[in-house]
This record gives sequence, C-alpha cells and structure tokens, in this order.
Amino acid sequence: MPRPLPPAHPPEPPTDAGFGSWQEYAVLVVDDESGMRNFLGRALASRCGTVRTAASAEEGARAVEEQHIDLIVLDISLPGKSGIEWLHELRQTGFHGDVILITAFADMDTAIGALRGGASDFILKPFRIDQLLAAMARAFDRARLARDNFVLRRAVTALSAVTELVGDSSAMRDIRTMIGRLANVPSTVLISGESGTGKEVVARALHSHSPRAAHPFVPINCGAIAPELIESELFGHVKGAFTGSGGERKGLFFYAHGGTLFLDEVGELPPAMQTKLLRALEEKKIRPVGAERELPVDVRILAATNRDLAQEVQQGRFRHDLFYRLDVVSIHIPPLRERRDDILPLARHFMDSLSAQLGVAPLAIGDEPALSGYDWPGNARELRNLIERSLILGGFPGGGAHPARAPAASVPASATLEDMEKQHILQVLGRVAGNKSEAARILGISRKTLERKCSLWQGQ
Repeated sequence: MPRPLPPAHPPEPPTDAGFGSWQEYAVLVVDDESGMRNFLGRALASRCGTVRTAASAEEGARAVEEQHIDLIVLDISLPGKSGIEWLHELRQTGFHGDVILITAFADMDTAIGALRGGASDFILKPFRIDQLLAAMARAFDRARLARDNFVLRRAVTALSAVTELVGDSSAMRDIRTMIGRLANVPSTVLISGESGTGKEVVARALHSHSPRAAHPFVPINCGAIAPELIESELFGHVKGAFTGSGGERKGLFFYAHGGTLFLDEVGELPPAMQTKLLRALEEKKIRPVGAERELPVDVRILAATNRDLAQEVQQGRFRHDLFYRLDVVSIHIPPLRERRDDILPLARHFMDSLSAQLGVAPLAIGDEPALSGYDWPGNARELRNLIERSLILGGFPGGGAHPARAPAASVPASATLEDMEKQHILQVLGRVAGNKSEAARILGISRKTLERKCSLWQGQ
C-alpha cells in the first residue's frame, strides 16, 4: 500500500527564486482539488504565456486537442482515469511536451510507472512553489536545447550556398521589396526559380525579418527523402507505429513550432503526402504516424519549387487545392543569366566568404567579361562551386574565370555506351551543382533511376 504523506495543501506563496519569464510557453495544470488548481493557475499566469486548468484527465485531453501545450503539471490521483494512465495515453497519441507529475503518495512503483510513462519530473505534495518552478525550468531548458541542437545540426549539414541576398539588379531590388512586404504577415509564400538561384536564401530572409525570427527556421528538401519516410519526417511518429520504429520521433512541424517550416522542392511530394499536408495547413493540426489524435501546431509555411506547379496541376501530378493553398503570394527568382549585373557581386561575395573559410588568400576578380558572359546553368550554386574549386587549386581553370575554359574530359574511342552514358550523366550533375532532381529532369529519367545509377558507380 502507498504510504500517505501529510494532508496536501496549497503550496507556500511564491518566492523570488530567480526564474525567468516563459511567455512563449503554454502550460496545462490538471488537478481535481480546486484549491490547488486555482492556486497554481494564478501562480503560473504571470510567468507563462498561457495557463489552462482542468479537473480531470478527460478535461485535460480536450485542452490538448484544442491548442498546443508545451508542459503539463499533472496530479496522479484523479477521478476516473488516473494521471499515470493518461500519461501513457498522451505518449501513444503523439504528445511530445513535458509532463511533471505531482502526488501526495510516496510509492516506488508509482515513481517507476511515471518514469516509464515518460514523465520529465516527479514532485511530492506538499511542495514549495519554487520546487515546481525549478522542475519547469529544467523541462523548458531541455526542450529548448533539444530543439536548438536539432535545428543547428540541420543548418550545418544543409548549409545554404548563399547566406544573404547579394546583388543590385532590378530583379533583386524587387525581391527585397517583396520580402519587406511579406515578412510581417503570416501568409504562405511560394518561391519559384531554377535550381541554385537561392530560394532558401529568400525563405531565410522572410523568416529573419518576421515576428517569428526568434523561433526556429526548419528547412526540408522534399525530393531528398524517400516517399515512405516523408510523413514521419514531417509529422513524427509514436512508438511502434511501424516496423523498425523503436521509439517515438518528433517531426519537423514540432521542431518548427512558433517559427517557419521551409518545404524546398515541394513539387516532389508524393500524392498521398500532398493530401496530408493540405489537411495540416487548413486545420493547423498534425497527426503523428500511428497516433490516434491530432495535435495543434503554430508554424508558418514557406514552399519552394523549380517546377512549374501550375503545369503540374494541369497534368494531374500536383493537387490543385494544395497549389492554391501554397500559392497565396509568390516570389519568382530569375536565373542568373537574366540578371547578369549580380554575377560579379556574387562572385566577390563567394570569394571573400570562401577564402576565409578555407584559410587561403583570395584570388583577384576584376571586371571579368568571362564571368558575366557565361550563362551559368547551375546559377549561384555553380558560381560558388567554381570559386571554391579555384581557391583550392590556386587559380581559375585555364588561367581565367570562365568555366568553359576548363578542359573537357575526352572520351576514348574504345569507350562503351555505358561509359558514355556515365560521363554524360556526371557532366549534367556537375552543370547543376549536384542537384539530382534537376539532373533527372534534364536527362528525362526518374530521380530514383538516377540515384540507382550513381550508387552503382560509387561501388565501382
């Protein structure tokens, strides 16, 4: 039998324990004792952005369905469903927030059940308010660090080729004007342009100048993830949702909460995922894979594509309702060949940043007609690759800055058709700076076929 502690009573009045403000967080207090519930609600209201209270697990479940909750302060002993039972249900339904359990009974089995259920802390009644605040501070710090680490890892592994808008062409001036107008509104923006034109740079600029700038910017390349994994990547999954899912996973919508989710190459989404994304955008709720309930989310969506999505809609490859939901406002980035005034400023920007990164002396770039005279089919990404390669080799190919001056690989007379195919595919990949989706489009094959061929060559 559990060993009862002295009768529970409301915690002592708040003391100044040096805790900060948590205005960005929403907290739910679930306790069947009205005195405790009301006291905690008042004590936390001045510190947290949103505080809701509930007298039962069932009432708390409705609150979780209605809005995003970051942390739940949950009493174990509740009428009807116990706090431990509801905690297990919360984890099974995909709730990823922290849960602090409070109880008037000291029992080892209860504590073990709480930890197994995924509680982040366990507090015995009666407790001081600063004990609860300390537990909340630890929970918020863990959540913030986990989110920051996740976002930083993605930023390092998928570092954008250009980190700022460079150039003073009329097209770039128009884009800056559009960013200034759209940054402060929550509308979805569709960014279009060829591969390598800097669509992610525009998306980051929209985020950094918006009211969401203090929250995460989370990018995802929809064409780089296997179709069977994209739903779990975006929405997350609960433990045991499918074969091989050993534990729960938080999706990108969770990590982007309060900030911006950037869907690059959104035209690559499979049809089934297009339907689920449309539902998430319209209802502002997501359902993790294997979960029974939907969870509210607060995320601004920015999307990008190098395809003509209107044409994709006409040909039945992209949902028309999702297209109109994404294309509330659009920004088109012209290719580099149509804004030649930006080529030299971009080249100098890359030269300055890359020489510092590589620790080598920059190469001189004058008013190079060779640079501005080239069409740059890979756009800014190809220009950046040329500058980086030239810095590593200590000079521009052929003694100048013109990419075409680099000696072309010769094909021996004895080359087989397979050899010629391989060389042509590699040349196309080089021309589009390694973008497999764009290379597959130019070659007229599927991305999966291209990836299969590349994997075969890697093993040779």
